Amino acid sequence: MASYSRFLVLYLFFISSVICQVTDCGGTGNYTDPRTGLAWISDNGTIMNHGKSSEVEAPNENMQYRRRRDFPIDGKKYCYTLGTRERRRYLVRATFQYGSLGNEDAYPKFDLYLDATKWSTVVILDASRVYVKEMIIRAPSSSIDVCICCATTGSPFISTLELRPLNLSMYATDFEDNFFLEVAARVNFGALSKDVIRYPDDPYDRIWDSDLEKRQNYLVGVAPGTVRINTSKYIETRTREYPPVKVMQTAVVGTQGILSYRLNLDDFPANARAFAYFAEIEDLGANETRKFKLQQPYFPDYSSAVVNIAENANGSHTLYEPSYMNVTLDFVLSFSFVKTRDSTQGPLLNAIEISKYLKIEPRTDSQDVIVLNALRSLSAESAWKNEQGDPCVPAHWDWVNCTSTTPPRITKIDYADMLNSALSGKNLRGEIPPEINSMETLTELWLDGNFLTGRIPCISDLVNLKIVHLENNKLSGQLPKYLGSLPNLQELYIQNNSFTGEIPSALLTGKVIINYEHNPGLHKEPGKKINSKSILGISIGILAALLVVLIGSLLFLRNLQRKTSHQKTAVQGSSLRVSAKPSTAYSVSRGWHMMDEGVSYYIPLSELEEATNKFSRKIGRGSFGTVYYGQMKDGKEVAVKIMGDSTTNMTQQFVTETLKGSVSEKRLDWLARLQIAEDSAKGHKSIFLESEHLYISNHRVLVAIYEIKLRPDNPEARALIRKGDVMSIVDPVLVGNVKIESIWRIAEVAIQSVEQHAVSRPRMQEIILAIQEANKIEKGTYSQKLRSGSSKAQSSRKTLLTSFLEIESQSLDLSNGCLVPAAR
Repeated sequence: MASYSRFLVLYLFFISSVICQVTDCGGTGNYTDPRTGLAWISDNGTIMNHGKSSEVEAPNENMQYRRRRDFPIDGKKYCYTLGTRERRRYLVRATFQYGSLGNEDAYPKFDLYLDATKWSTVVILDASRVYVKEMIIRAPSSSIDVCICCATTGSPFISTLELRPLNLSMYATDFEDNFFLEVAARVNFGALSKDVIRYPDDPYDRIWDSDLEKRQNYLVGVAPGTVRINTSKYIETRTREYPPVKVMQTAVVGTQGILSYRLNLDDFPANARAFAYFAEIEDLGANETRKFKLQQPYFPDYSSAVVNIAENANGSHTLYEPSYMNVTLDFVLSFSFVKTRDSTQGPLLNAIEISKYLKIEPRTDSQDVIVLNALRSLSAESAWKNEQGDPCVPAHWDWVNCTSTTPPRITKIDYADMLNSALSGKNLRGEIPPEINSMETLTELWLDGNFLTGRIPCISDLVNLKIVHLENNKLSGQLPKYLGSLPNLQELYIQNNSFTGEIPSALLTGKVIINYEHNPGLHKEPGKKINSKSILGISIGILAALLVVLIGSLLFLRNLQRKTSHQKTAVQGSSLRVSAKPSTAYSVSRGWHMMDEGVSYYIPLSELEEATNKFSRKIGRGSFGTVYYGQMKDGKEVAVKIMGDSTTNMTQQFVTETLKGSVSEKRLDWLARLQIAEDSAKGHKSIFLESEHLYISNHRVLVAIYEIKLRPDNPEARALIRKGDVMSIVDPVLVGNVKIESIWRIAEVAIQSVEQHAVSRPRMQEIILAIQEANKIEKGTYSQKLRSGSSKAQSSRKTLLTSFLEIESQSLDLSNGCLVPAAR
C-alpha cells in the first residue's frame, strides 16, 4: 500500500505539470460549457491580437460556436502559439463553423499549418457543419504554432483551438520523429444517437462521430443484414489507446456474414495508421463462434489473419484493438469484414480510427531564428506583434526574405521602405547580436535608422553578403579590415555613426560602393606602394608554406596508417596468444582475467563455477559455444558464453564477436538480446538484457560474459516510461535500429517485473509470451497473425502499469479544460 501511495503522489505531480489549452476563438469571455463541463478561454486581446470577432448566424448549439475569429485576406499568416512539453504526445484540434454566407461572395477556402507543416486545406461547403481537423503529434519543442493563411476564397477564420495531452504509449509509432498523425476518421458504430461521444465519456476528449450521422459519401453502402446491438455491461478497455467504454458498448453485426462500409478520407490517398476496435458484447452459446477476416481492402500482412474477438481479447466484454501500423489507403475507402466458413456468427465492429502519416517539414534554420529573436528583443514587444510563427513558413515575416531550401534560411533582413517600415523605425536599442555571423545565406542587411550602439560584430563568415545598411545609428569603434575581403560585398552604408580609425584600403578601390560621411573620427588609410619584389617575395613565401603543409599532411597520414595497421596486428596477435598458451596478462590456468574498458580484472575459476552452479544453467547456444546463466557474488546477473574449441581460426572469430573496446567491436542487436532474455526467462529469471559487457579467457577456453540488467528498476527509467519516452532508457546503440513497439512490449512487462510485492509481478509465462511478441514485432511477423488469447494473457493482479492506467481513467477531471486529478 505504501508503494501505491508513493506512486499516486508521483502521478499527481506529473499530471499536474502537463500543458493543455482550450480556446474559444472570437469568444467575448471565459466560461464553462454546461454540456461537457469544460472550461473555455477567450482568445480576445490576449492570445490573438489580429482579426476580429464575428457573430455566427445560425450557430451550432454549443456555446463555443456562437462566435468565430475572422482574419484579413492579405496573404499573411496568423498564428496561435501553444505551450507544450518536448517529446510529449498531444492531440491538437481546430474546428470551423462559418454559419450563413451573409454578404460574402463565396465560402472560405484557406490553409491550416502546424509549425512549418501544412496540416490541411479547409474548404467550407456547408454553412451549418462544424469542420473538425485533428492531429496527433509528439511535440518537437517547448511550443507549437497553429497558423491560418493563404486564403483563395472568402475570409479565413477559426472557431476553436484545443491542445490535449495524451499519455504513456498512446498513438506511439515507429515514425513519429518524422511524421505527425492527421486524424481522418474516428467512428462509433452502433451508436444510440447522432450525438458525438467526447469528454467526460472519453477522458482524453477525443471526438467519436456517430455512424448515424451520414454525410455525403460518408458511411454509405451498408451491407444487407447489418444490425445494431448494444449492452449496458462494463467493457474492459484498459489497453494502449484507451477508447471510452461508452463507444465499446455499441456495435454493428453482419447477420448475413458481411459488414461493409464506404467513406471518403480527406487529404488521401496516403499512408495511414488504422485501428479497429472489437469487443464481444453478445453472450454467445457454448457452440457459437464469431470468426471473420478483413476482406477489403486486401493487405497481405493482415487479410489472412482470423479475428476471434473473445479469444484475441482473452474474454468477452473485453477490448481487442488490432493496429494496422502502415497501410496505403485511397481517397474512397471501401472496407468489409467477412465471416469464416466455420463461424456461426457474422462479423462485429465497435469502432474505427484512421490517421494519415503527415511528413513533418522543418522550421527555419534554428541559428537564423536565434538572430531574429535577438533583434526582436532590442525593441518593445508591441513593435513585433505582426510577426508570428515561423519566420519563413507558410508566409515570411514582412522584414525578412527566405530561401526555398529545406530547412529555409534567411537571405535578407530589410525594412522595404519608410512607409512600410519593418526594422527601420522600430527603435532597436543595443548592440548587433554577434550570432549574426552564423547566417551564411544572408545577402542583404538593413539595420539603418535605429539606436544601435557598440562595434560591428564579426561578420567574416557572411560570404554571400552583398548590401549592408548601418547608417543613422550610434555605432562606434574601428571598421574591421575583413570587410574589404568579403567576396560579394557591393554596397556599404555607414554614414552618421561614430566610427573611428582608418577605412580599410580594400573598401576604397571602387569595387564597393561606400558612404562613410559624418563619422568625425573616420579617415582614409595612407597610401602604400608595394613593389614587384615584395609581391614576388610574398608569393614565394605563401607557396613554400603551402608545400610544407602538404608534405606534413602526407607524412602524418602515412604514419597514422602504419600505426593503425600495427595496432590491428597486435590486437589479433594478442588474442591468438591468449588462446594458444599462458602469457603475462593471461597466465592463470585455473581462472580468467576480465577485460572491461581496457582494464584487466581477475576472476578465479572457482568463483565463476560457483556463479554458474558449475555451468549447469544452460540458457542458449551461440555461433561459437554454449551460453550459461550466472549470478556473481555482488548480485550481478550475467550470461556466460564458452567456446571449448580453441583453434586459431575459431578463436579469432570469437574474439571478433565479443571483445569489447577493440577495433572489431560488435554489439548485440535487439533480436539477440531478446533471445537471451527469453532463454533466461525460461530458466526462471525475469530479466532485461542491456548489452554485452565483459571478455574473459584462459589458455584452454574463451569465455564471454554479457551483463544482464533490469533498467526499469531505476526510478529515472520509470519516469521516462510514464512520459511515453521509452527510447531514452534503451542502449544508445539500438536507437534507430529497433522498432519502438517491440521496445514498448518489453518495457511494459519489465516495469511490472520489478514490483516490490511478488503478488503484483507477472507470471513467468506472461514474461516469456511478452518477449516472444516483441521478437515477432521486431521481425515483422507479428502482424501476419493476430494476437491469440494465449499471446495476450493478462494477470488479474493490479500491477504498477494497470494501476496507473486505472487512476488515469477514473480520476481525471477536465472541467477546467486540462487533465488534472478529480476530487475524491
